[in-house]
Amino acid sequence: MIIGMIPARLGSTRFPEKVLAAATGKPLVQHVWERAKLATSLARVVIATDHARVFAACEKFGAQVLMTREDHPNGSSRLAEASDVLGLTDSDIVVNIQGDEPEIEPAVIDAAAHAVERTGAEVATIACPFAVSDDPSNPAIVKVIARRDGMAMYFSRSRIPYPRDGALASEVGVLRHVGLYAYRVGFLRKYVALPATPLERIESLEQLRVLEHGYQIAVVTMKDVGGAGIDTPEQYAEFVGRNRQ
Repeated sequence: MIIGMIPARLGSTRFPEKVLAAATGKPLVQHVWERAKLATSLARVVIATDHARVFAACEKFGAQVLMTREDHPNGSSRLAEASDVLGLTDSDIVVNIQGDEPEIEPAVIDAAAHAVERTGAEVATIACPFAVSDDPSNPAIVKVIARRDGMAMYFSRSRIPYPRDGALASEVGVLRHVGLYAYRVGFLRKYVALPATPLERIESLEQLRVLEHGYQIAVVTMKDVGGAGIDTPEQYAEFVGRNRQ
């Protein structure tokens, strides 16, 4: 069984309570839930939250929602708790759908889920080509390089590989990482118990813990991945302008 899970924490440093922002007539998390419901691979979509206000808002628009602990260090940890509450088996697949990505393409969710089934990797994620306007040196844009078999070699906020002789060779498939993950539930439970690793801490990239501990991440390359996540009030205002009811 494949389950879509949306971690929806109320707190947010750059945009407080953004999952409940409702200038479009709907809470932001409802937009995410509605997009996720269009993914054909998912048996159901569940929202996992840490706050009664988010819980009540999600119940109001008809979502299945679970209350989880407040002290989770990241979304993966919250989903591991939700998996236990739902009684999922180790062979089930969970897709971690960020609660601030209201324009995600449902096909992206399906691609990540099917990649876990197809490749046998512990985790699958999505990448896309750089847009013309993207700056590869921007640390806010996470880069990924995959092996020839489609498994991730490395993720970084820095420009990789370093072009020692000038222009980056066109045959090197550097991609922009899209932060959506699918996990076997058995690995998700194992992953949250793994100790943090040096590269994870240095780059502040949670997925490096998987690689440093010797596990594999399948990378699926797609051209159309939908809009970017919403991190700031300004980004939300742009979204509202496109979706006001």
